[in-house]
Amino acid sequence: MCLGAIYWARPARMVYACNREDASTVGFDDSFIYDELEKHDSERHIPTQQLMREEAWQAMQAWTEKKDKTQY
Repeated sequence: MCLGAIYWARPARMVYACNREDASTVGFDDSFIYDELEKHDSERHIPTQQLMREEAWQAMQAWTEKKDKTQY
C-alpha cells in the first residue's frame, strides 16, 4: 500500500538507499507479500474475500462521471 500511495501521489522522483534484498538480509523480508499477491484470494495466508463489488463499482462509476475531479 505504501508503494501504491507513492505512485498515486505522482512525485517527480523517489529516492531510497537499501533495496528489498538488503532489507531481507537484516530480517525485513517482504518477498512473501509479492508471493501472496500472485495467489488466488482463497489461497492466501490471510483469508481474503471480496464483498459488495457492485456497490463499490457504483462509487467508481460516479468518480468516472464526475466533472470537477482532479485527475491523478
